[in-house]
Amino acid sequence: MKAVVFAYHNVGVRCLKALIGRGVDVSLVVTHQDNPNENIWFGSVAQVAREHGIPVITPDDPNTPEVVEQVQACQADFLFSFYYRHMLKAPLLEAARRGAYNMHGSLLPKYRGRVPINWAIIHGETETGATLHQMNVKPDNGPIVDQMAVPILPDDTADEVFAKVTLAAEMVLWRSLPGLIADSAPHIQQDLSLGGYFGGRKPEDGRIDGQAPAAQMHNFVRALTRPFPGAFADTAAGRLLLWKTLRAGESKPAARAELYAADGQLWLRCSDGGRLMVLEVELEGIPLTADNFAGRVGTDALTL
Repeated sequence: MKAVVFAYHNVGVRCLKALIGRGVDVSLVVTHQDNPNENIWFGSVAQVAREHGIPVITPDDPNTPEVVEQVQACQADFLFSFYYRHMLKAPLLEAARRGAYNMHGSLLPKYRGRVPINWAIIHGETETGATLHQMNVKPDNGPIVDQMAVPILPDDTADEVFAKVTLAAEMVLWRSLPGLIADSAPHIQQDLSLGGYFGGRKPEDGRIDGQAPAAQMHNFVRALTRPFPGAFADTAAGRLLLWKTLRAGESKPAARAELYAADGQLWLRCSDGGRLMVLEVELEGIPLTADNFAGRVGTDALTL
């Protein structure tokens, strides 16, 4: 059984290894050149492919005639996409005899589109997962082969949830491959009315809404914390980056969120009267603590 694989990121690494482990003949791997301006905190698909003697290409545009011809020349049974960042157009999707399949980091039809894990946490979801589905020219809306749910705990960060989804993706692919190869795998049409499409996020999208309730503020911080650019606010004392918070009971409501020091700890008083314990925060790139708060901020409370 032959396959061409378009892949990137940790999900790409683990799913490529699952294909190899199942004995699939991967004829070609298409991946991305790492962006020097991006925080590369994830594994290398290209390295895994080269270790296994698989040819690797890194085109800027995978849909050019040259790339399509190279994929067609592989005469693959399947085409797989595992966290590859470009949309694949019809000529590529039709290049594999038995279909093209994508691994998506949500429980489709929920959170179709980009960065689904971050969006799920921002919206306070208590679970997400990995879904293997057949591809067509529209993003993330083909029939579902299999999916697996993972929990999102109340204080999980996006990085922690991504690790769970990566394992779920590997397990879904591993258990689905025998059925795909035997042509007995289920293909269940999605009800797209049960979910929505979400776009990509840029660093500027991390700007904090100072009027957000405590639960929403906490979700926003943990969805964007390291290795992502972070949740930030431009304050009278400079740019503030919130990296880690915990829900911590009630306080008096604030018109806008206020950061203050008390009892040797930093706290964030929110608009709904909820309060967050602030465990990690930076002001102008330097850690802010209860001990240095007054000296650096110059007031009793800093409004976000």
